[in-house]
Amino acid sequence: MAAPEQGNLAPDFTLPSDGGGKIKLSGFKGRKVVLYFYPKDDTSGCTLEAVTFTSLAPEFEAAGAVIIGVSPDSVKAHDKFKAKHDLGVTLVSDEAHEAIDAYGVWVEKSMYGRKYMGVERSTFLIGSDRRIAEVWRKVKVPGHAEAVLKAAKAL
Repeated sequence: MAAPEQGNLAPDFTLPSDGGGKIKLSGFKGRKVVLYFYPKDDTSGCTLEAVTFTSLAPEFEAAGAVIIGVSPDSVKAHDKFKAKHDLGVTLVSDEAHEAIDAYGVWVEKSMYGRKYMGVERSTFLIGSDRRIAEVWRKVKVPGHAEAVLKAAKAL
């Protein structure tokens, strides 16, 4: 499946979230959504990304945007991750790769010469019309949340 691009309708999904809830993307009609995909709970880059989005959450809220993090980790792992780092963003579990595949972020990666499949750190800014306003792929964490906030405010 081809990854959605800027201007495309954001693929809908319904997935379990931290705290035992369920998140349906189309349920945020009329709001902007920052949908960020990350490889694994409680690793250095993923923790920094989640903590930074949490620190900017009030500004995203003021810009009319909700922040949703997606990884293949279980809901139980998300709950532990949130509690350990006092995270203020919603984390969604995508163990079956429903959204991960729909957004084209399950890719071949390479570390120390070894190739493996994993989540490519990516962020999709979705407008209140459910269209993808901006896409960031192969995200480098420092400065990323601030760049997304700037784009969300301008949307």
